[in-house]
Amino acid sequence: MKDFKTILKENRAFAESTFEKLNKKTLQMAIRSREKLVDGVNENGLHKEVEPTWWTTGFFGGMCYMLYAYTKNEEYLKTGKAQERLMDAAFLCERELHHDVGFQWHILSGAGYTLTGDEDSRRRAFYAAATLFSRFVIDGKYIIAWPGQKEKDWTIIDSMMNIPLLYRTSELLGDDRFARVAKAHADTLIRTHVREDGSVAHIVEHDRETGDVICTYAGQGCAVGSSWSRGQAWGLYGFILSYIHTGEKRYLDTARRIADYFLSEVKDYGYLPRVDFRAPEDAPLYYDSTAGACAACGLIELAKALPEEEGGFYMDGAVRMLRAMEEKFVNYDTENDHLLDFGTVRYPIPGVYTPEQAKVHISIIYGDYFFTEAILKLLGSDFLPW
Repeated sequence: MKDFKTILKENRAFAESTFEKLNKKTLQMAIRSREKLVDGVNENGLHKEVEPTWWTTGFFGGMCYMLYAYTKNEEYLKTGKAQERLMDAAFLCERELHHDVGFQWHILSGAGYTLTGDEDSRRRAFYAAATLFSRFVIDGKYIIAWPGQKEKDWTIIDSMMNIPLLYRTSELLGDDRFARVAKAHADTLIRTHVREDGSVAHIVEHDRETGDVICTYAGQGCAVGSSWSRGQAWGLYGFILSYIHTGEKRYLDTARRIADYFLSEVKDYGYLPRVDFRAPEDAPLYYDSTAGACAACGLIELAKALPEEEGGFYMDGAVRMLRAMEEKFVNYDTENDHLLDFGTVRYPIPGVYTPEQAKVHISIIYGDYFFTEAILKLLGSDFLPW
């Protein structure tokens, strides 16, 4: 296996060519959708507007900030700032915020502050961090996912992508309490969500006193005990981010275990990720491009955290997935707002969710975000919004 730097050099032309087309399209999207919060597209292929409390609302503005960091194009900066202002309405909503505030504000306002030093951006990110911090169960050592009574002791693997907000807050404030909560939560999820083979559970219900597992739920996968691919990606990228922020090896080891499992499951399918790696063999083949894009980001960071030759295995996997998705799933038409197609929200369980209800093979804004982030990483961008 070649070392990861050699793999990067050999794939530079692919990354440059992909970014040239991607940038041409996303610039039009940034201008066209500047004054609305979005998630996915409507029947006309244009961005669909959503409420500011919806969990994905930080991705579009965050993508624009990420592109501004690389290109210095002021149009991206304008859109990032506009998205932040639109998101302020969520702070005034009577509905309680949930654990996805990292997706909503860390990659948006947190990135905005890093790039511009804007104090309003800093305050937004701190407020979001305080709400996430407040969801921590002291005895059980976990962060509750949602505010509902039914889900009062549930955690989900997605949370690993939200806790970098807490690490960053500790760094900015010089107050380690936020990072301590993030690490306690990550340690609990290693114990309760990550299986021996590197697969992960999506949803776990905990004993409030001990943090132990009461039961697990299928979540957006096909069954209890299954392997929902986007959950695998959340875990992979989330744990390597915990390693980056803390330097603590258990997070690196966990990310590597999940990565090994992920790559073993995609290699026989042309490096295109299925929605659930444990779906029935006789079921239709459903893909989730968002899982591949997020996992690619995690694999690239994992490669950089390891010695060059060891990292080559993970960089190779990331590039293979990105090349396969770029060929099969990417839409460069500047007249529409979907970049990475074939995203899937959840597995379509027969008799429970039809493919339409499960939103199979659609455009999802975080797919665009992670695909863009991964291509920028291949180009050598050192801006890490997490």
